[in-house]
Amino acid sequence: MTDRRRRRLDALLRHSPAQPVFRARAARRLSVLAYHEIDDPTAFAAQMDRLLRLARPVSLDEVQRASVEDRPLPPRSVLVTFDDGDRSVVTEGLPVLARRSIPAVAFVVAGLVGGDQPFWWREAHFLARHGGTARSLPPGGAPEAVVRRMKALPDPDRRRSLAEMRVSATRRAPRQAQLSPEDLHTLRGSGVRIGNHTLGHPCLDHCDEPTVRTEIVDAHRSLERWLGEPPTAFAYPNGNFDSRADGVLRELGYRLGFLFDHRHEALLPRNPLRISRLRVNASTSLHRFDTILSGLHPAVHRLRGGT
Repeated sequence: MTDRRRRRLDALLRHSPAQPVFRARAARRLSVLAYHEIDDPTAFAAQMDRLLRLARPVSLDEVQRASVEDRPLPPRSVLVTFDDGDRSVVTEGLPVLARRSIPAVAFVVAGLVGGDQPFWWREAHFLARHGGTARSLPPGGAPEAVVRRMKALPDPDRRRSLAEMRVSATRRAPRQAQLSPEDLHTLRGSGVRIGNHTLGHPCLDHCDEPTVRTEIVDAHRSLERWLGEPPTAFAYPNGNFDSRADGVLRELGYRLGFLFDHRHEALLPRNPLRISRLRVNASTSLHRFDTILSGLHPAVHRLRGGT
């Protein structure tokens, strides 16, 4: 779909007669917004202004208390979250949130903290653009298709494919400044809680059981060492739920776990370790942002075969 057609569809949905109906229903649901990097801070600021007009931002602690006390959150509750730990959350997102006193959660890939290794999917995308190939990947695929294919591979094959792409590509992927332990303290001190997003961001349902445990436990220990307290919230990489991971999280005392399924959640989540989230990015138009909050966009997305 072209950008022009997408904008036209977003505007049609925003002014649809169904929008008020969905918005009224969404008032009785929890919206958990799942961002990644902040690539358009101006648009992100406009989204947060709209959020303050339409909803009630809540903190991770409020969601945890609601679960522990078996007490639903207030109507129109919205929790803002970020996956991966891109540095733009500190440099671009945090000033926007702090000026508006909006709490949030950053789920961090702990194995990258303090270094300059790029996220594996960004590296794979770059290597595919520059001729990188691997035995487990179809030749000549578009970079986006290559990354999708790698996410579907058994994790040892994904790791091996990335190593092969590094050798076969004509250029090495550029380094990427990652969050530092000091950045984690800056975020936490400004109202952004830190959560676990594994050690290296594999799709856990494609990992063997020892890897699932290592990815969660080692990340947990690193975050506890840096922050002086254990994380209590976890976000599944790529949103892929895994029952073995669920067991590890329960052993470690996690209170909340988050998916990436583009759905609203109950004001009192039915399963605190499997909370639905809504997909959004910092450059999402305000028309689409409104229909994501209302639930109309997720409903249309599912009707069109989205998952």
